[in-house]
Formats: sequence, C-alpha cells, structure tokens
Amino acid sequence: MSNFWDFSVWGPFNLMAVLLLSLLAANLLKKYIPGLEQSLIPSSVLGGGILLLISSVYTVFTQKALFDTAFFGGNGSATLEIVTYHALALGFIASTFKSGGGKMTKQRTVEIFNSGVTTVSTYLLQAILGMAVSFGAVYLLADFNFPAAGLLLPFGYGQGTGQALNYGIIYEDLGFVGGRSFGLTVAALGFLSASIGGVIHLNLMRRRGIVIRSAAADGRMVSEDVQGENEIPMFGSMDKMTVQIAFIAGAYLLAFGLMYGLGLLLPGMKSVIFGFNFLLGVLAATLIKLVMNWLNKRKIIRRKQINDFLMTRASNCCFDVMVVAGIAVIRLDIVEKYWGILAIMGVLGAVATYWYTRKVAVTLFPGYVEEQFLTTYGMLTGTASTGIILLREIDGRFQTPAADNMVYQNFPAIVFGFPMMLLATLAPRQPYLTFGILIAFFIAMNVLLFRSKIFGKKVKK
Repeated sequence: MSNFWDFSVWGPFNLMAVLLLSLLAANLLKKYIPGLEQSLIPSSVLGGGILLLISSVYTVFTQKALFDTAFFGGNGSATLEIVTYHALALGFIASTFKSGGGKMTKQRTVEIFNSGVTTVSTYLLQAILGMAVSFGAVYLLADFNFPAAGLLLPFGYGQGTGQALNYGIIYEDLGFVGGRSFGLTVAALGFLSASIGGVIHLNLMRRRGIVIRSAAADGRMVSEDVQGENEIPMFGSMDKMTVQIAFIAGAYLLAFGLMYGLGLLLPGMKSVIFGFNFLLGVLAATLIKLVMNWLNKRKIIRRKQINDFLMTRASNCCFDVMVVAGIAVIRLDIVEKYWGILAIMGVLGAVATYWYTRKVAVTLFPGYVEEQFLTTYGMLTGTASTGIILLREIDGRFQTPAADNMVYQNFPAIVFGFPMMLLATLAPRQPYLTFGILIAFFIAMNVLLFRSKIFGKKVKK
C-alpha cells in the first residue's frame, strides 16, 4: 500500500503540473516580451525550451537528469516519453472525430487527394535529404556509424515530436546511441523552421499588401462555433466535455485492442505496430464516427454526441502537452556531438520543404495559393497546430478549403505513407537499398501529384 506522502504518488502529478505551468509561463512571455508574439513560435515550443534550458543547467551542475529526481517520481524522463507517445495518438483521434464542412465536389476530392500526396512526397524529400546528410557523416566522421539516422528528419519535421520519439527509440534499440534525443531535437528544429520560415513569408506578403488579418484571428467567436445544431446540451447529467473525452478514450482503447491483436499475429513487428498508435487511433475513431453517424441517421440516437469545438480544444491540448513534453525530455549532453549534423539536416529540411510546398501550392492550388502553402509548410515542419497558426494569419475564418484539406488529407497520406514507415525499419539494415527505394518512390509520387500537368489532363469542376 502506497503512502500518500511518497513521491511515487506525487511524482506524475508534479511532472504534469510543471509541463502545464511551463505553457502558462511561455504564454505570458509571448504577451509581454516585444517580438515574441510576432515570431509565431507556439507557446508549447517555448515552454518546452524553458524546461530544456532548466534541465540542461541542472545536469551541468549535478551530472544528473532533472526529471529523474525523486520529486518527479524517480523516472520522470520515461514518463515524459510515455506522455509524448500517448498525446500524439490522442490528438489525432480528437481531430478525426471532427466533422468536415463544405460540399465534397469532384474538385474538392481531387484537392484533398493532392494534399495527401503532397504530404507523402514531402516526407520522401525530407527522407532523401536526411539520409544524404547521414551518409556523408558516416564517411567524414569517425564516431558516427548510423547511416539511417537521416530518416528521423521526416519523422521530426513531417510528423512531429511523437513519431520522432517513436522512431528514435527504435533506432536507439538498433544501435544508434542517443537516437531518441536526436529525433526529438530534429522535431524541435522543425518548429523553429516553421516559425522562422512562416514569419519571413508573412512579412514578404505584407510588403506586397496581401495579408489581411480577419476578425477571427483575434479569438472572437460566435455561438455556432461552440454549439452545433441538434447536439446534446453543454451542461446536463453528464458534462459535454466528459462525453468527448469518453469517445476519445473509447477510440484509443479500441486502437489498443487492434494493436494487441496485430502484435499477437505478427510478434516480430510488435514494436513497429505499437509505434503506429496514432494510425490505429485514427482508424478506430473513423469507425466509431461512422457508427455514430449511422445511429443518428436512423434516429436510434436522436442528438449528436460529438462536438467539433470541444474536440478541437481536446486535440490542441494533447498536441500542446506532446510538444512541451517532447522538447523537455531532450538530453543536450547526449546529442552535443551531433550538432553539426543536426544543423545541416535542419537547414536543408527547412529550405527544401519551403521550396517544394510552395511549388505545389502555386501549381495545383491556384485559387488559394498562400493559404494552402502556409498550412502545408507549417504542418510539414511542425504539427497540424503550427499549420493552423500560420493559416489564421490570413484566413482566420477558414473561408478557403485549406484547413479542410489538412484534415482530410490524412486518409490518402496514410495509404501512401505507410510503405515509407515500413522502409524506416528496413533502413538500419539496408541503408543504401532503402535510399534507392525512397528516390524511386519520390519520383513515382511526383508523377502522380503532377499528373494533370504531365499528361495534360484538366479536372472539371
């Protein structure tokens, strides 16, 4: 029986409290330090940076990890990794439960499909550049012998903190010393790339007189944004937020059942399967969402249970916690010998992602070039939340389809992106074969993406 005054009881709470307080501190800094608000750096990134700085200073003076002290339960670093792992999937599940707006015409279907292909093509471009850098490091540096390390670039930039940690752990188990901190550092550099690149681009647009901040960008809302038609009341015998959390938890429990079953069928791939927790979470949420829609149409359940506004809040909360925990757990003392590799990889990733997503937006999304570009660039260097932050600067009411593209592109992106995730597990054993396959895959995806330009076909509206 535990004593309630033991740190083993209070450690996890202390850890979560510190994470959330760092978010508040970062938010205050952004409000009161000139320039930080305009920098577009998310509070979660800034909060994680604050904790990273404090923990690094603590390590220098004590030679111990701050989050592994008794105050945090003695194993806080592992807890932070667990929080990052689960928050990724929970955030995606909450996003999946949201309904989409707008009529799904043939043109919109094509745009969503192209958005998904763009996402995967950008992953591949980042993977090719990252592996090229790590190949060079293997040849030039005597103490670097893991050529597959470059594949952490698309997981850190393209997919964010959670997947960077997942594959960092997998690579660390396969011999890459400091793999998890390397992946998390790449993800942190991705957020900086999103913020810096986004600010530069927005300033260029302002000089051309393009950017107009809408009324929604300052946070004002109308009642329809909060309470949809024919939904359960906000306050009842069961609070509406509790209902949303129950749906999220139910979907994640179903996802666990799917992963557990697949793990029994494929025991040799159990670590990979559980690394796809967010993917199985999206599938589980989609199934539950379809069932609920069917029940509503048949009047078996007369009122809608799922609320877009609250699901958005839950999703953003999960992503905020994921980012701050993922950055806080980085061990700078472990990755200090990789700083040259990380810097080159980070800059190449930012420049290539900026150029490629801009090219795609101009070529394939002529009706809303800037909105599509900012959303895609922000998402593919940070997270979906980063893309929304940039989009709100010019389309605060989401009047263009850019935000919907980001939500629905997950389905084609998952289909085409799944082989790349499998390639990531092949890379440590066959790095050069993997590199060749990635190049061929990238060429094929670009033929598919630019098919209308290559083959001269025009899509009818």
